[in-house]
Amino acid sequence: MTDRRSFLRSLAVAAPVLRPDAVRRLGEAMAQATAGGGPDDEAYWAGIQRAFDCDRTMVNLNNGGVSPTPSHVLDQMIRDLRFSNELPVEHMWRVLEPRIESVRRDLARTFGCDPEEMAIVRNASEANETMIFGLDLRKGDEVIVTNQNYGRMLTAWDQRARRDGIVVKSISFPIPPKSRQQVVDRFAASITPRTRAIEVTHITNLSGQVMPVRELVELARPKGIAVFVDGAHAFAHFPFTRDDLGCDYYGTSLHKWLLAPIGTGFLYVRRDKVQGLWPLMAASKEMDANIRKYEEIGTHPAANHNAISVALAFHHAIGADRKIARLRWLRDRWAKRLMKESDRVRLYTPLDSEESGAIGLVDIDGLDPAKLQAWLLGTHHIVTTLIVHEEFKGLRITPNVYTTPGEIDLFADRVLEAIKRGVA
Repeated sequence: MTDRRSFLRSLAVAAPVLRPDAVRRLGEAMAQATAGGGPDDEAYWAGIQRAFDCDRTMVNLNNGGVSPTPSHVLDQMIRDLRFSNELPVEHMWRVLEPRIESVRRDLARTFGCDPEEMAIVRNASEANETMIFGLDLRKGDEVIVTNQNYGRMLTAWDQRARRDGIVVKSISFPIPPKSRQQVVDRFAASITPRTRAIEVTHITNLSGQVMPVRELVELARPKGIAVFVDGAHAFAHFPFTRDDLGCDYYGTSLHKWLLAPIGTGFLYVRRDKVQGLWPLMAASKEMDANIRKYEEIGTHPAANHNAISVALAFHHAIGADRKIARLRWLRDRWAKRLMKESDRVRLYTPLDSEESGAIGLVDIDGLDPAKLQAWLLGTHHIVTTLIVHEEFKGLRITPNVYTTPGEIDLFADRVLEAIKRGVA
């Protein structure tokens, strides 16, 4: 685990000057992050919570969309933005932008790949659409997705079908599935000699179901089928590396579970696949085999992506295993209580399993989830996510490391109140 000295040393690459209050924030955050503590050690997690400047008049249970970043990470980004603004062509382009190589190194080490396979992008959509539009496909070629893939990715595939005449085949699977193999079998049944690609979410944004990525890669690779992994909700949520998945392509956002600034993500492409995957925005021929071709997006702030390294240091200081243990503990605190106290509660997320993490999808028999969501927000200032799918519906609940047990209990209290009295 990262110690306090190495944590602070890791920030030296990020910017030329640290404000005194930033040093204090960093020291306090690191002292808490390395102090130890189990999933229910509130003295420990209270220290982590203090690393965030949150609006505690609201209970934010939609961290699956985008999460607040720790205050010291935000401080670094703002400081670099100010430094850039003093003389952008020198400070941003010459001083700060080259430090993206340190970010690339740190992300690659955490993901378990070569830095020459790691592109720094703005979000999972950019990463995944690079895969979707970057693969050479011909009219009649088939792609397999699920009807639980992220909507923007399905829209991108639909546009490609309309433009290029490819065939997009969508499969369904129950939530939670009976087994990982049940999901693999659904994909396998749709493969034909014309199948060229599979896109799969690592963990769904709807119910928080962790998908059998490695098994799908092992199914597809011998057939010459590319597997694109949408990891928007997975990286820094629960522990894994590239080799755990065996994948050739992976895209994710870093402003969710890594707690990096908004507008940060990465695209991994295995080194021997880089030349065959076109970038979204044109790069010179000399960059055909260079992972940096996916970063050729024109002028953009260096401050956002350089702060990724600070967020990574904070993540490592907490520890991936300890982090997911806390997130599952928070999820179980509300989910198991609701299920115990009412037989009207239906949970679509598997508990007591490595097939899920912080995300939970719950539906209450006899309660319209849209009205429940509006009541929780309007009356009790509790933010949740309405999920309406063709096969299921409910509220998605996603706490994060700054969420308190009291906030979780307030949510459960109000849902139980709604079950008893309604929300009219």
